[in-house]
Amino acid sequence: MIKIAVDEYLHLRTLEVHDADELFALTNLCRSYLRQWLPWLDVTQSVSDTRAFIESSLRQLAANAGFQTGIWQADQLVGVIGYHHLDWMNRTTNIGYWLAEQHQGRGIMTKSCSALVEYAFESWSMHRVEIRCAIGNLKSRGIPERLGFRQEGVIREAEWLYDYYVDHVVYGMLTQEWENLRLVRAGQLAKVLS
Repeated sequence: MIKIAVDEYLHLRTLEVHDADELFALTNLCRSYLRQWLPWLDVTQSVSDTRAFIESSLRQLAANAGFQTGIWQADQLVGVIGYHHLDWMNRTTNIGYWLAEQHQGRGIMTKSCSALVEYAFESWSMHRVEIRCAIGNLKSRGIPERLGFRQEGVIREAEWLYDYYVDHVVYGMLTQEWENLRLVRAGQLAKVLS
C-alpha cells in the first residue's frame, strides 16, 4: 500500500478492494457531473465494476506500472488520482484525476496533483510528468496551469466521449522545471518570513 500525506487533513492512499462500496457510491453520486468529461461512467454500473477497476489498479501497482489512489479528506473519499502508466525506459508518466463536484474549489485537487508530481520526481526519478485534459474541461485544465506545467499542444480527437470525440490539451513538466519552481516558491516564502 502506498500512502502519501498531502497536508494535515488530506492524504492519498492506493485503492484497495474493501474501498469498492465507498468508491462506487461516490461515483454514482457524481455520475451525471463526471459523465461530461470521463468516458467510463456507462461501464461502471455496479460495485462489482468498481471492484474490477480496483483489482486492475492493484495489478498495475504490482507490475510497477503505476497506481491509482483515493483522495481522502479527513477519512472521507472525495476523488481519485493516479498514474495512468509509467514508462521506465523514458522515465515519463502521466497523471489522471477526478474529484467529486461538492469538494471542488478548495484546492484539494491542486494539492493532490502536486503531491503526485513530487512523488514522481523524488521517489521514482522520473524525467517528465504529463497531464492531458479535454480542451473544454477548464476546471481540469486549471490544475496543471496552476502548478506551472507548460502547455505543449493539442491532440485532435484524442478521446471518444460517448457519442463524439474530444480534443486533448497536453501539459508537460520536466524535473528541472519542477525543481526551479520549488526554488522560486521557497524564495518567495523566505521573503515573506523575513
